Amino acid sequence: MPHQITHPIGPILLLDDVAGDRLSLSALFITADRDTPPPIAWAAGTAAPVALARHAHATVWRARFSLPAYRTSSYHWDGTDYEVAGDLTGDLRLAYVSCNGEEVGDMLREGSERNAMWSRLREEHRRQPFALLLHGGDQVYADEVTQGHELSRDWPDRVPDDPSPEALADLRHHLRERFFERYAILYAAPELAWLAARVPSLMQWDDHDICDGWGSLPRDRTESAVGQTLFAVARESFLLFQHGTVQDDLPARFGDPSGAHLGWGIHAPGLRILAPDLRSERTRRDIMGRPGWAMMDAEAERNVEGHTLLMSSVPLLGPRMSLLETLMVAIPRMQKYEDDLRDQWQSRSHRDEWRRMLALVRDMARRDGHNVTAISGEIHLATRAVMDLGRDLHFHQLVASGIAHRAPPKGWARFLGALASLGESPLPGHPIRIAPLPGQRTRYTAERNYLMLERVSGSWRAQWDLELSGLTDPLPL
Repeated sequence: MPHQITHPIGPILLLDDVAGDRLSLSALFITADRDTPPPIAWAAGTAAPVALARHAHATVWRARFSLPAYRTSSYHWDGTDYEVAGDLTGDLRLAYVSCNGEEVGDMLREGSERNAMWSRLREEHRRQPFALLLHGGDQVYADEVTQGHELSRDWPDRVPDDPSPEALADLRHHLRERFFERYAILYAAPELAWLAARVPSLMQWDDHDICDGWGSLPRDRTESAVGQTLFAVARESFLLFQHGTVQDDLPARFGDPSGAHLGWGIHAPGLRILAPDLRSERTRRDIMGRPGWAMMDAEAERNVEGHTLLMSSVPLLGPRMSLLETLMVAIPRMQKYEDDLRDQWQSRSHRDEWRRMLALVRDMARRDGHNVTAISGEIHLATRAVMDLGRDLHFHQLVASGIAHRAPPKGWARFLGALASLGESPLPGHPIRIAPLPGQRTRYTAERNYLMLERVSGSWRAQWDLELSGLTDPLPL
């Protein structure tokens, strides 16, 4: 039965771009059938929502408007004033989250347990507001959307050889409604909804926004008619619900207006945020294709002051996963985990591409002593890493994962820590060191968490909120 919308969902505030001294924003709404949400109002005018997509019993709307990028301001909707801490010019705070769900039964979890860390993040914003909310991948766990349809019920183990156009059209409808249901339920959660109406979001996708292991699965699965239908619907839903847009209407921050890849960049005073697309072009051999690399190469040539935050949905700095990969391939009952390891930059299949990205980051930092920090999720653990770039420069990586996904066993965290003790140096002369969070004894922390990034008088620092251990001490960057 299609998901019923009983009350309007929204506004979900999304950052389209930073243009001069303005924040270009989209406000997303979901209403029942063809109910029209009231207009957005702000100091400079009003904006009526326009319909972006129709679903079985609901409509998705968007209103575009702008607010100052140099001070706190507000907008008004449906009787409520929403304050936005939009000053990107001086001291500011950002929040980073990832892995907002679980693979099995996520929609059946009790809300206060599932969204406990969202509740804490909401209270942290009330204490000291965030200017932006960065989402680093797996905003939804769509692994179960393929269930319930004849063509996809055995995905990815088996796919039909030659489904008819009519069957594929029916599959598309089925998947489209299942994706809609997940996004609608997540955005209606009060803990997230309160924050999302007041803090502009920027989002990057990862595999679970499509399906577990997308791009690392065998090619005869991903390139099948069923696989391509799944990807097309996931992509449409990603653009709609995570960016408030549709094909051929991408905001200016996207690196390729055609959407060949969905990487993007934001440029604000003293701050650049880069989010390459690590899924659209991914195959079992490649993480990014030519268009994606073209965006990153162009960004590496830019003259940028201040700090770059590089969002890598999969951690860019990590231990010798290739050793674990070799072990798993040799043990038949462990081979089902091969796709998970191939997802990593550290996979032996991606070794050359990993070196290319690390060299790009090194050269980017060396050009003018520019600071670059990677922020990542995906692994359901919290950790950090440092790569020595030479010339007294260091490349920091901060991993925060997950905001809703429950932590794996502590034994897995200890195993990864032991693997990290072996060291790794994919670029000669630039060793990688996996380090504990401030105040933690082990390299990986098995607790739900989110990350806060703060700029004070031009200097950056990071702080994690861990579900059981609480706030870490600030880490200077």
